[in-house]
Amino acid sequence: MAKTKKIQVRGVEITVIHEDNKDFISLTDMLRAKDGDFFISDWLRNRNTVEFLGIWESVYNPQFNYGEFAIIKSQAGLNNYKISVKEWVERTNAIGLKATAGRYGGTYAHSDIAFEFGMWISAEFKIYLIKEFQRLKADEHDRLKLEWNLQRTLAKVNYYIHTDAIKENLIPKALSKAQISLVYASEADLLNMALFGFTAKQWRDANPNKEGNVRDYATIEQLVVLSNLESINAVLINQGLPQSERLKQLNQIAITQMKSLVANQQIKRLK
Repeated sequence: MAKTKKIQVRGVEITVIHEDNKDFISLTDMLRAKDGDFFISDWLRNRNTVEFLGIWESVYNPQFNYGEFAIIKSQAGLNNYKISVKEWVERTNAIGLKATAGRYGGTYAHSDIAFEFGMWISAEFKIYLIKEFQRLKADEHDRLKLEWNLQRTLAKVNYYIHTDAIKENLIPKALSKAQISLVYASEADLLNMALFGFTAKQWRDANPNKEGNVRDYATIEQLVVLSNLESINAVLINQGLPQSERLKQLNQIAITQMKSLVANQQIKRLK
């Protein structure tokens, strides 16, 4: 039986449903924080959205209908094309999105996907959404002794999406495990360079007395941007862009998002 709870994000009450050991967040509620006319179908028709959803489903849904997904992906972004959540689910057998009726009716998304949708509201909204969701899970931990880790949750889905894109597009057949690990490490360092300005080895050499890696010492703002970069890099890999071009684009995205997040935090402190 589904358990329903509420969180407050920037003055907006958002419903969270826990069902089958998964958390689904109401996109319908989140949409109230968006200025202007904007619909979930607008987000769903975007090609990057469709690619992200398709990769997420390929990781978590063995029953995903790839044939229908390919048709939708080929039409995504066209001016005359729109698709509803109900149609998306029926055609692809997707499990990450669902439309429900009743008292808590509306469109819901798995928390991984809801965090991505949060960026369509604003980068600041996504951070507050994650913080309030973290608070909810922490309360559950206190009562039920459940383990929940923000950093692992942020990195989990995009890590698999990222590595899946690398595996499908960048790794030739019949390589050894050692050779394959070099490709993964190269792409991880691509993200480190885009966000932090140095590789994992350069950070370790500069911080010999610290345990872990650079990402263990990142701020929540940096973790949010890193999460975004992983999913964006997966899309760029699938589009066939060379690593040098992807680094340039990812660095510009990281700069833009960090400026926005830091500026919002400074304004909040002044208030």
